Amino acid sequence: MFENLSERLEKSFKILKGQGKITEINVAETLKDVRRALLDADVNFKTAKEFTDRVKEKAMGQDVLNAVKPEQMMVKIVHDELATLMGGSAAEFNIKGNPAIILMSGLQGSGKTTFSGKLANMLKNKRGKNPLLVAGDVYRPAAIEQLKVLGEQIGVSVYAEEENKNPVKIAQNAIQYARQHGKDLIIIDTAGRLAIDEEMMKEIESIKKAVNPQETLFVVDSMTGQDAVNTAKEFNQRLDFNGVVLTKLDGDTRGGAALSIRSVVDKPIKFVGTGEKLDAIDLFHPERMADRILGMGDIVSLVEKAQEQYDEEEARRLQKKIAKNQFDFNDFIAQIQQIKKMGNLKDLASMIPGVGKQIKELDIDDDAFEGIEAIIRSMTPQERSNPEILNGSRRARIAKGSGTNVQEVNKLLKQFDETRKMMRMMTSGGGRQAVRNMKRR
Repeated sequence: MFENLSERLEKSFKILKGQGKITEINVAETLKDVRRALLDADVNFKTAKEFTDRVKEKAMGQDVLNAVKPEQMMVKIVHDELATLMGGSAAEFNIKGNPAIILMSGLQGSGKTTFSGKLANMLKNKRGKNPLLVAGDVYRPAAIEQLKVLGEQIGVSVYAEEENKNPVKIAQNAIQYARQHGKDLIIIDTAGRLAIDEEMMKEIESIKKAVNPQETLFVVDSMTGQDAVNTAKEFNQRLDFNGVVLTKLDGDTRGGAALSIRSVVDKPIKFVGTGEKLDAIDLFHPERMADRILGMGDIVSLVEKAQEQYDEEEARRLQKKIAKNQFDFNDFIAQIQQIKKMGNLKDLASMIPGVGKQIKELDIDDDAFEGIEAIIRSMTPQERSNPEILNGSRRARIAKGSGTNVQEVNKLLKQFDETRKMMRMMTSGGGRQAVRNMKRR
């Protein structure tokens, strides 16, 4: 995400490289490039100008320390201002109430229905909620069926009245149903509408008035750039929504919507959709997004994703096996499954500081583990538990069964052996002491 903007900003900072100090001339030249980069990313013109003005004011007031280079100081100032521009810190999300009610709004095709499913899935698994999805889109023929399919996939009930064409009444009936069936959270999916469609805008205003939601979210396709910001402004004037959801942030996003919405609409971005899978949803953290835009990675989010898949009891069991040099292919394939659950591989790699631009041109397929898995699954249970018995004839059979060749099987076995040695070293006394020494520095 934001690859073009990241590249342009990086080039802008190079103007200061080799400069002994920050001056009005080199700052002006740098910020001219920064402003162009923001405008090319479809950031609102007024927002881009105010942003560079603030950066200039702060840059000219800085006493650059001898240990800090001018371009490093500029990166720090731009980073802080980017985070402030996008809201400063993560916004609160109110799901208090019994049931708590969330109303979705937005344009046609913005991804409201899919996001409703993602949000229900997240709040069920991470907040322990018992959600109810409400099919309030009575106009799009496939909308109710789509929501039912999503509900089935995530194990969440869907309330629908297929013969009823009054979304206000459907929403009110859904609240009664939720109370009767012990649902503590309601997510109401509504029809997409244009801000210029007066009748449709009055309809969603009536829904909001009737159900009095804790959260009204405006869902917008981030790939629409500045148009998304203008639409959000129109909707906010009518609905006074609580926050914005940016979908398709994993696509060819220039960044205009994410960087402009807060300053133009004065409402926070609360969630972002980062892929097609139903767990591809994240809380929006302005500082972390600023890190990613400036190529600093997002190690905090990466750790959080890992922790979601972390099983403390399983980790202890695994550590004991590693210490005894008993780590086998059953454990290896289990670790692969956990990594795959964390999300898109390229997106995960880009969260590691310094890696993002290195892998820009690489096509990292989400099925990159398929060949490895095929080889392991072609082994017998005994071979998976005891890799040492894999002689030449066994390797030839595994290669044939997995649709690979003996060279690929040998390569995997060598990598597995090296991985096992490294893991054993890290769990040994020497490895732990090395980690403690690093922490002291």
